[in-house]
Amino acid sequence: MSSSTTTTTTTRKELLRTRASSFCSAFLSNTPPSTILSTHFTPTPKITEHGPSHPSLPFLGTTFSGLLSSPSSTKGLTCDDYFSLLSQTLTYDPASMKFPPEEEFMVDEEAVVDGKKGVVSVVAKGVFRSRKTGRSWKETFIYRLSGFDEEGRIGWWEIWADTLSAWEAVNG
Repeated sequence: MSSSTTTTTTTRKELLRTRASSFCSAFLSNTPPSTILSTHFTPTPKITEHGPSHPSLPFLGTTFSGLLSSPSSTKGLTCDDYFSLLSQTLTYDPASMKFPPEEEFMVDEEAVVDGKKGVVSVVAKGVFRSRKTGRSWKETFIYRLSGFDEEGRIGWWEIWADTLSAWEAVNG
């Protein structure tokens, strides 16, 4: 492997890690969803929070695609809708949210998801609360970020979280 190839790989890996960390920081600092989407995501993003779909947790089990501001996002739920449904259902305690240091974000710049190279995974913790019941719970959750463009903007944000605790908190 030539040194220029090694430099390119390292540069891409660090770009993905830095962009992923920047996104997580924006989320924690209550940056408006429209700013998060326009700054950290490609023009055609996807968000999937894995779990069983149910009316009391309307952000689960659906892939939200595109942006409200995009003319191609006229069908289905957009990424803007994800943030809206999430914030109508749950809140979180920003002080409780713990992401690892940026150097601990797991990066595989060669992994291919949705036809694009690069995956960043991060495990974090926080306290969430149901808006309906006020019940809260501590959980560990996983973000998988993939579909990065050449600038390192995220194409697909996947979340795995404690859906049973969310269900119990929301439904009392």
